[in-house]
Amino acid sequence: MPEVTRFYGITIKIFFGDHPPPHFHVIYGDFNALIAITSLEVIEGDLPSRAEKMVIEWAALYQSELLNMWNTQDFRKLPPLK
Repeated sequence: MPEVTRFYGITIKIFFGDHPPPHFHVIYGDFNALIAITSLEVIEGDLPSRAEKMVIEWAALYQSELLNMWNTQDFRKLPPLK
């Protein structure tokens, strides 16, 4: 599963050929979650509130790039949240 970015101990990965809806995986310590790209909602798993807010903030910045990656399987790294 390619790593899209990493910030503040949070790792974002995307797995091509994964099940719908379009989503990305978040790993933060012992926490794991799947975030829907189109709605930016947690669809599986859980994250601490602060980490979830940072991930959603980051994903909102790169939502179109994430959806494009999902649809085309044209992977590229994205900048971290600053």
